[in-house]
Amino acid sequence: MRYEDRAQAGRELARRLRETRERGGLPGGTVVLALPRGGVPVAAEVARALDAPLDVLIVRKIGAPQHEEYAIGALAGDDPPYVDESAVAALRLAPEELDARVAAERAEARRREECYRRGRPAPDLTGRSVVVVDDGLATGATARVALRHVRGARPRRLVLAVPVGEAGAVAALGEEADEVVCGYRPPRFMAVGEWYDDFRQLTDAEVLDVLDDRDGRSPGG
Repeated sequence: MRYEDRAQAGRELARRLRETRERGGLPGGTVVLALPRGGVPVAAEVARALDAPLDVLIVRKIGAPQHEEYAIGALAGDDPPYVDESAVAALRLAPEELDARVAAERAEARRREECYRRGRPAPDLTGRSVVVVDDGLATGATARVALRHVRGARPRRLVLAVPVGEAGAVAALGEEADEVVCGYRPPRFMAVGEWYDDFRQLTDAEVLDVLDDRDGRSPGG
């Protein structure tokens, strides 16, 4: 199973989430939160199908030296970073190098927050159903941090939705979310991008275009 691009993956994921809603799995007002950049076009299709407001949740992966796609941790907002201590130990990463990586990713998270929100406040998630969307799940570090951050806002129900994910990571994140909706769990998983025909990196301008195009809805819903 492969997806043509993120938009097509979002439409497939939206079908599953409509089924979730129909069986009462999304009680109350629903908010869709995309993990930029790749999660935004996926989440836009989900938000459109659910007729829900779309917003972003800025989470930054802390990548391993020389292998930036391999997450050794992640962070969101001013929350303490999540760090995979076993990965750090295996890489023999010095504390000062880890600290430098955390500082760099926190600075980039703040830059993106300012870029994508443009002064708008974050939506109030208290008592609402929140669907956190990304374009795929590999190690699960980024999604784990996102879910913990949202959980602190006291949502009524918290759902993680991804078109494709590594089976072990999907299972593990069931401990963080009330439900994990995953379109495909391949028996062999190397990277998220191998399950897309078009997996090019998005620019900030493209993310803003998608957010602006979302039916003109206010992310505050």
